Amino acid sequence: MNSNVPPSNEMDDSPLYPSFSLKFSYPLCFTRNAFTAENLTFVREVKGNHKGDMPKLQFFIDQGVLDANPELANAITEYCHVHELNLVDAVHPVPGGEAAKNQIQIDAIYDLMLAAGMDRQSFIVAIGGGGVLDAVGYAASTFHRGMRLIRMPTTVLAQNDAGVGVKNGINSQGIKNLLGCFAVPHAIINDAAFLDSLSARDFRSGFAEAVKVALIRDAEFFFWITQNQQALNAREPRATHHLIKRCAQLHLNQICLGGDPFEQGSARPLDYGHWSAHKLESLTKHALSHGEAVAIGMALDALYAVEIGLMNQAACDQVLAVIQGLGFSLWDDALISADAQGNSELLVGLEEFRQHLGGRLCITLLTDIGKTLEASEIDTEALLRARDKLAMQAKRENRLARVVG
Repeated sequence: MNSNVPPSNEMDDSPLYPSFSLKFSYPLCFTRNAFTAENLTFVREVKGNHKGDMPKLQFFIDQGVLDANPELANAITEYCHVHELNLVDAVHPVPGGEAAKNQIQIDAIYDLMLAAGMDRQSFIVAIGGGGVLDAVGYAASTFHRGMRLIRMPTTVLAQNDAGVGVKNGINSQGIKNLLGCFAVPHAIINDAAFLDSLSARDFRSGFAEAVKVALIRDAEFFFWITQNQQALNAREPRATHHLIKRCAQLHLNQICLGGDPFEQGSARPLDYGHWSAHKLESLTKHALSHGEAVAIGMALDALYAVEIGLMNQAACDQVLAVIQGLGFSLWDDALISADAQGNSELLVGLEEFRQHLGGRLCITLLTDIGKTLEASEIDTEALLRARDKLAMQAKRENRLARVVG
């Protein structure tokens, strides 16, 4: 008789503890003009050691990228033909930015995937800025419980931050990234040629995330940014490449080595400056770009750290100087807006961030350049004083700029 089987009159109600682990890895490639015939970066990531019938490929591309690169769709078609890749249908445009991140667009992507007969062995290729990568990534990771996704970020912000991690999300109920998931991409390909067509504003927007990750993880990189502001503002290729690659590396180090790649805990060090930035984006109906909002959020949090005695004024001044030196404003009037009940929208945003974290607040604050702590409480009176000081500083800078101009 099997001694492990309990008597018929007893019920074994002890819990079971299944456990398994998976090792994830994916390449982050740097190239230029990925869809010229002689460039093998893309085909290498699709074919790999694959044998037999080639899996299907389907492309979703930011409409703004297509407008700026009218030859792109034909180049992709020709590239797939030359390298015998299984492109199943035409390239599909997706609205750029936050316009992509809603359920209507996701359903449209699902319809196209279904009509093309895409399966779990197929590849979805997302080309665009962070909003398009978020939306297409969300659709790809939920269709058939997950497709093979290749991301091709086309902005500085996406190449050094939004496009290199494992997060996908869309907006819902008026809240940024309320719906989303974590999914590891098959590969990421940063093509420097896409940056050539960016406006000055869109190009600059990505600098904010580089400043952010330097502030929380690498003082030496922060001071490199300080010393190379002129080259970055002039879009000098070597400086831009170094900024993008080092920023991406620091983000990936946090994801891979920080112990919480899928953000199960409350700490969000990569969200430094973001709690207020997300609220500012919503309040301005995205008239502020993500990078512009993060720049203001970092400035606010730096002044708050001084206000409560965590960081000295000299370090804060360095932070503000770099933000302004890269062309960002320190202020937007949305910081002083109030809701229908007269409550500060800024403080409402703080509460929304608390709820996003599961009820326990965890805000990354600077103690010095490259050094941080996680705060579980925020002194709201001190925060509002910091906001008011930011307003005064921004006004002084504006007056000075008018005099100099």
